[in-house]
Amino acid sequence: MDVKDFYYELPPELIAQDPLEDRSASRLLVLHKETGELEHTGFRRIADYLNPGDCLVLNNTRVIPARLFGEREGTHGRVEILLLKRKENDIWETLVKPGKKARPGTRIFFGGGLLTGEVLEIAEEGNRLIQFTYEGIFEEILDRLGQMPLPPYITHPLQDKNRYQTVYAREEGSAAAPTAGLHFTPELLEEIRRKGISIAEVTLHVGLGTFRPVKAEQVQDHHMHSEFYQIDETAARIINETRQRGGRIICVGTTSCRTIESAAKALQAKKQQESRVFPNGTVVAPVSGWTDIFIYPGYQFQVLDGLITNFHLPESTLVMLVSALAGREHVLHAYETAVREKYRFFSFGDAMLVV
Repeated sequence: MDVKDFYYELPPELIAQDPLEDRSASRLLVLHKETGELEHTGFRRIADYLNPGDCLVLNNTRVIPARLFGEREGTHGRVEILLLKRKENDIWETLVKPGKKARPGTRIFFGGGLLTGEVLEIAEEGNRLIQFTYEGIFEEILDRLGQMPLPPYITHPLQDKNRYQTVYAREEGSAAAPTAGLHFTPELLEEIRRKGISIAEVTLHVGLGTFRPVKAEQVQDHHMHSEFYQIDETAARIINETRQRGGRIICVGTTSCRTIESAAKALQAKKQQESRVFPNGTVVAPVSGWTDIFIYPGYQFQVLDGLITNFHLPESTLVMLVSALAGREHVLHAYETAVREKYRFFSFGDAMLVV
């Protein structure tokens, strides 16, 4: 498959620059994956498309204020750093601008010396490993000095940091928000629970892949960067019980999807290695680790039945993932319809439900 097969035309004015005042006021485009039929509704009606006995899977990762601005020692040159992945306690994999000025041994001061970083080495694809030194608690310093790492297509300043967090964000570690979850309010989640729909929380810390475009010409030549994921015993039990009773597994966002599909692969490997027999309907087990799973058309889903997602960039791995679930033609037709109907796109935009 050519990457260009996942291209669509998007007028720049449809890129949402600001979140809506009411999280749940966004529009919802429902795509029926078997037929390609489309419905236009509002996100507040999401519960109408979920059945008692279904399971909604949420990614409870929390975005850290991962964008830092500092000065190089000696020259006072301005440096921008994006924290991507904690390698050890105070060593992070980062994106640095300008990268050419960040050679090993370079020291960078933030907040007038409240935080100091030293470049240790140049890692994969030009990323830098930086060791930080400070007095006190790193997270508190980061909260004081850092900014929310909004995607480059959002040019408006964010007035409220919490609007780039889901209402259920708990586990700190992401460099970007799982934006499909931004539409949910506590009241909407309570309505879903009252309807008899289970909610399972998993974790995937969104990292480098969110910021890297697909540079390969052929889809299968693209390599995903690894991200930390985790499913605990409670989430695994809820997902397995849903599957055992015939309910659907509906993921909120592509990150939740990649988490449960990675967990399914890990369980299959465990079965083969240990020759263990699990109860029928067991599709995931408690697991934590790193995943670089890449889902594109041809992939056979092991757990996922439906997906709540935002509208993604042309030729992105996320459009490819949605196409794996609903078919490329159906998805591109849905996107073309969304453009024509002037839906709001990307992180602060409207939502799509694939069922």
